[in-house]
This record gives sequence, structure tokens and C-alpha cells, in this order.
Amino acid sequence: MSIWRRLAVAAGEITQGAHLNGSVRGLLHAFAGGDIFHSANDRMAQHQVAFTIGVIALGAKMAKADGTVTPDEVIAFKEVFKVAEDEIENVSRVFNLAKRDVIGYETYANQLASLLKDNRKLLGEVLDGLFHIALADGLFHPYEERFLADVALRFGFAPTEFSYMKARHASSGRCDPYEVLGITPDADDKTLKRRYRKLILDNHPDKMIARGVPPEFVSLATKKVATINAAYEAVAKERRI
Repeated sequence: MSIWRRLAVAAGEITQGAHLNGSVRGLLHAFAGGDIFHSANDRMAQHQVAFTIGVIALGAKMAKADGTVTPDEVIAFKEVFKVAEDEIENVSRVFNLAKRDVIGYETYANQLASLLKDNRKLLGEVLDGLFHIALADGLFHPYEERFLADVALRFGFAPTEFSYMKARHASSGRCDPYEVLGITPDADDKTLKRRYRKLILDNHPDKMIARGVPPEFVSLATKKVATINAAYEAVAKERRI
């Protein structure tokens, strides 16, 4: 059973009031607690489900942070998850549940942080997906930035770490390559190369899947790696190494 069909079946039970008054929070709680689909008790499967629900719920809240959900943001959401045509109905069922949920984003962020407290890198991948949706219309609204900064804080990321994440999603003409790489200009060449290799390794598709990122999401790593490569090349050229 695909992750989307699994979620859709659970959403049907949620809609009938089986868990936490029909909220997406109930859907996340059901999977986290292992009381739906016992075959998903494996930690990897639970992390994939938590990741997916987290991006759906927080993405729906974040897309409205600037007061309107644009067509570009809807397209971006679909790009985050490469969904097969025969799964569209299942995705829509889960997304519609998220749209009508009145619970604030803070609840989802806190619950996701608790569920994935032992998988900090996966929490970072959730933020990457939200950045992709936020920047889909070519603008980064102050409300969206504040939303993401608060979610990052609830996930346990320091303001400096958030700045590094933001830099990796900025256009190449405006971002500081040192911020993209997460180092300071006074770092020596050895530190630079070590940091670059680590970032490339961490964003390899196999590594992402091992952390619990669903295969549908891994394609976004290509863009992230390209940004990291461009930043390293800029610094290497500046240093003549």
C-alpha cells in the first residue's frame, strides 16, 4: 500500500470522528501512536508518514501566511511530492482534511518536533519543503519568513541555522555562498572542503530516504545540491583553490 493510500484510508477514519475530532493532528497522532496500520510500526515508515503529514499540514498553513494561496504555491505543493495520476484522489483527500482543519500551525510544529526529536535532519527536510512552497511565487513575504522562522525555532534550530537554510533557498544572485555552506569567511580551506563534502553527502537521495524522507520528495534534493555546488564553486574561485 502506497503512503498516499495509507494516509487516505486513515483520513477516512479521521473524518468519521475516530481520532481527535477529525483533525489532521489526529491523523498524525494515529500514525505516531501506531493505532492505525500496525505494519507501519517500523520507525522508517512512521517517519515517512510524519514527514508527509507535517509538510501537508504546515504547508497549507504556511501558504496562507501572506493572506492568499497562489496557483504557484499549489503547483509547488504538487512538486514537493511527485504523485502518480492514480494517487491524486488520495492526495486530495488528505489535503482537503488539512485545509478545513482549524488548529493553528503551532500545534503541528510542536507535535512534529516531538515525534521526530531523534531525527533532526528530517525536520530540516520538512523546512526545505516549506521553503519551496513559500518561494514558488517568486516572493518571500515577511509573514512567510516569520512563519518559517517560528517553525524552525519549534523544531529546535537556532536562528543562525535558519539563516543558513534560508540562504540555500535564495536566488543565486542574492545569497551569500558562505551562508549557503554554513561556514564563516574566516574558515580555512580544509574546513571549507570538509563542510562541502558533508553537505553533498547529507543530501544524497539514499541518505535522505534512510532518514525517512518519502521517495516522492527526494527530487527536491537536486535543486539543493545545485545551490551547494554553486556556492562552493564561488568560494573556491575567490580563494583560487
